[in-house]
Amino acid sequence: MRRIGMLGGMSWESTAEYYRLANENVRDALGGMHSASILLDSVDFADIEALQSSGDWERAGLVLAERARALEAGGADLIVLCTNTMHKVAHRIEDGVSIPLLHIADTTAGAIRAAGTTRVGLLGTAFTMEQEFYRDRVAAHGIEVMTPDDADRATVHRVIYDELVRGIIRNHSRAAYREVITRLVDRGAEGIILGCTEIELLVGDEDSPVPLFPTTRLHVRAAVGFALS
Repeated sequence: MRRIGMLGGMSWESTAEYYRLANENVRDALGGMHSASILLDSVDFADIEALQSSGDWERAGLVLAERARALEAGGADLIVLCTNTMHKVAHRIEDGVSIPLLHIADTTAGAIRAAGTTRVGLLGTAFTMEQEFYRDRVAAHGIEVMTPDDADRATVHRVIYDELVRGIIRNHSRAAYREVITRLVDRGAEGIILGCTEIELLVGDEDSPVPLFPTTRLHVRAAVGFALS
């Protein structure tokens, strides 16, 4: 089994899901007492969030590239960045290591294509929804990406940073997300990307009239596939 290097902590709430899901996937694939071979580096999200807020993506990229090099030095065969938003600096990480980085937008786009879907709505942080780095990466696979309107983007972002990354799950926020999803579907979305790793802690298939594409689960599944190949 090859070793998965997880670069997490952004937030640790979703990183814990990455760890759990990876081990469940390996257990299901191999049976018995098998679990995943994982090397985890969990950063302090307060430091990264401050760089996000100030727009210092260059510094954020250098920090994460340094941590990725530590994972490689520790024996990781693959880097999995346990966050959607910080894939904005994925190129910095790729430049800093000699092992592959499994890009979350590519694994998500692959699942969307496999489902025969060509138009999706994207939920995530404001950075992910409003900047080009994620939308364009998915669109390059021949998929049209829609985002919520200004007010709905603000709601989605607020719930992530004020609640989900802090481990707070509120029913009224789930209801608000359902309304955002419904409005995207009314505009023609055939599926919804849960483009923030914490969103899967709040909503599931029962909350959407169209298929959901849960990026954390898809990312982990691809990583485990690599580890077992």
